[in-house]
Amino acid sequence: MKAVILAGGQGNRLRPYTFTVPKPLLPLGDRPLLTYIIAQLARCGITDLILALGYQAELIRAFGGDGSRFGVRIAYVVEGRPLGTAGPISLCRSLLDPREPFLAMNGDIVTRLDFRHLERFHRDRRAQLTIGYVRHTYQSPFGVLQLSGDEVTGIVEKPAHEYPVSAGIYCVSPEAAALIPDDTPITMPELADRVRAGGGKVCAFEIRELWRGLETKEGFEELLNDAALMKSLQEA
Repeated sequence: MKAVILAGGQGNRLRPYTFTVPKPLLPLGDRPLLTYIIAQLARCGITDLILALGYQAELIRAFGGDGSRFGVRIAYVVEGRPLGTAGPISLCRSLLDPREPFLAMNGDIVTRLDFRHLERFHRDRRAQLTIGYVRHTYQSPFGVLQLSGDEVTGIVEKPAHEYPVSAGIYCVSPEAAALIPDDTPITMPELADRVRAGGGKVCAFEIRELWRGLETKEGFEELLNDAALMKSLQEA
């Protein structure tokens, strides 16, 4: 299985860190984020990688090179304009096996997911698109009133609700990739809609291993300040 790493975003929600450094090269301890992504893919036997770039593409290309120093092979595509979370895949067609599913993942994720389990799940379910998800709890900062007309029947103090949220990791079959228009902005939710509209199957795979999305300044700083987690990442 090949992997497409979607690394073209400007990282606006991570500023000021990303004013000059693209998200995949943000330092986590003594190494850039991208090295953790590559290392986990390689541990799972995924060594053919395609980096879909945009913002600061030249810096990422210079760092990654051909991938040999990481024990992988890296090819690159570059967006001429932002293409969303699924659109860059259209630039990768000539580099992908038209008969096999591939992994697509955002370039701002730290995870210990065994990607082979995701691939096996995808094949077993005969899905065209499988979306990796994690469970996230949203907690209200307020006391929530339970009402019957204008009468208060109860008060729930700061209730919490758990939701399955996309983890930015996908397994994509060629049938789904074929629904992505060339050089046109399209998101993964839009692609999922197209798959379902065409009678295809979209499945969800729960990620129970370590997963952190670093798409915001707060999320990045939270990870940096988690001493135990940072130590485990350095030792991996």
